[in-house]
Amino acid sequence: MTDAQIALIAITFGAAIVNGALGYGFSSITVPLALLFMTNRVLNPALVPIEVVLNAYVLWVNRDALANVWRRVLPVVIGLAPGVALGTMMVSQVSPGWLKFVTFLLLLPLILLQAAGYRRPLKSEKVGGLFFGGGVGVLYSVTTISGPPLAVALSNQGLTKKDFRAALGFIRLAESSFTAVAYYFAGIYTLQSFKLIPFIFPSIVVGVPLGSFIIHRMAPETFRRICMSFDAWIVGFGLSSVLRDLKVIQGPLAYSVMAIVIAIDLVLLYRFFRAKKAGGVSASAVSPA
Repeated sequence: MTDAQIALIAITFGAAIVNGALGYGFSSITVPLALLFMTNRVLNPALVPIEVVLNAYVLWVNRDALANVWRRVLPVVIGLAPGVALGTMMVSQVSPGWLKFVTFLLLLPLILLQAAGYRRPLKSEKVGGLFFGGGVGVLYSVTTISGPPLAVALSNQGLTKKDFRAALGFIRLAESSFTAVAYYFAGIYTLQSFKLIPFIFPSIVVGVPLGSFIIHRMAPETFRRICMSFDAWIVGFGLSSVLRDLKVIQGPLAYSVMAIVIAIDLVLLYRFFRAKKAGGVSASAVSPA
């Protein structure tokens, strides 16, 4: 095996553990790291079919909670279809780097607000869900990343841990399935992409059940807080990587953005666990809005 193939196995194994625990995160971790040694046009078509299987597994494991959430998130799923179609047309025309930059820049303050405990649930989930689904569809079909914005939106609506994972599985299965079909009709799949699958799939088979085993021993509010912390760190890393790739900030200095994000999140984490230890996490903070 080449060094790149070994690195891909290690990256996807770690990403699979996170995905098994949180219900998302596989692409959010894999894409920024794997793009250091391969292109979107090769990586995306390998990840999307795998994510169809992965998201189907997440939904199956949390199928008992699907009845609680499918009506609430159906507008998001409906909005995905036109978004995926538009994003697929953009794959070869729009720079994924600038799209990720704008997405990460908009997401970061929302994530940190959620990490600080601020929530403002949407009153009209149907209208908001349609527009949100369209945006997520474009983002996913171009970059295969959608976990951070979905996690922020679902957490903001106050879903419990089981409902959160079921809703994520439902939406992400739809977006990956739509994108897999759109990629086929757009002729994006190549033999070079399919050759990556044998190096990715075994990591998922082992890593996802391991992550699921770990997370089932965690309190719901701690679970939500770790989701937001993970989002902050991965978006900070993604933003730093994009700034470096776009040459907005040169060299290692670009990762000072990630360092600042991590420092802010560590302060928020300290406040959260100190309040929890002192019994300061109120019932309204741990139950759905």
